[in-house]
Amino acid sequence: MAVAGGGTTGARYRRLAADLREAITAGSFGSDGRLPSEEQLAQQYGVSRGTVRQALAVLRANGLVTSRRGTRRVVLGTARTQSFFELLSFTRWARALGEEPGGRTIDIESCPANPSECEQLGLEPGAQIYRVLRLRTLSRVPIMIERTLYPEHIGAMIARLEHDAMSHTESLTEEGVVFADTEHTIDLVHAEADDARLLGCAPDAPLMRERRRATDQAGRPLLWSDDRFVPGTIAFTVHNSVATTALLRRRG
Repeated sequence: MAVAGGGTTGARYRRLAADLREAITAGSFGSDGRLPSEEQLAQQYGVSRGTVRQALAVLRANGLVTSRRGTRRVVLGTARTQSFFELLSFTRWARALGEEPGGRTIDIESCPANPSECEQLGLEPGAQIYRVLRLRTLSRVPIMIERTLYPEHIGAMIARLEHDAMSHTESLTEEGVVFADTEHTIDLVHAEADDARLLGCAPDAPLMRERRRATDQAGRPLLWSDDRFVPGTIAFTVHNSVATTALLRRRG
């Protein structure tokens, strides 16, 4: 019930949406349960019914809840699912679901790589790289933050794109860049200040993180990215068989 108190109406409804999203993700309402009524939610969180409606609109846009005719309650939905076999392009995946993908570059800088970044991109010490901070949306609702590192020759292509370019991957592919292999690591992190500000979640809220490293046909790194998703907005599927490499588990 942390929503009650000061702050703007916009901040209150975003915080309420984040709190409800966390409860949904935790299974607090059951797999086929219903949220309390608008009036009950307003009383529980100490906000107006208008704030509740705005928060529920965010959850509906995220595909987590859906309204039932004749009742003010909402029935919980499920997170959008994405297979690791088609994980590289956020834009193509969103379109396949009938969603409207969006992207906005928040910051881009060319700078010398630190030792950790050199290791991730297989570069010599002090090599020049591009750091890109980007917000991704589904149907105009923010769901993910990308923090991507590019070697200089790839980053220079990204720097020429419009800040609201729909897909960096498709643009690079059109330039002849071939993404041959990608490694993915999924874990959980807490929202940093930029995450909370851009995603509208609570500071230190849990976020699902996907770290990915893409290489070309020769094994040269093309990018390394730290992508953070709002919980409950996306799920990943993995298919294993005796004919494919087993899924690896490792600590930290």
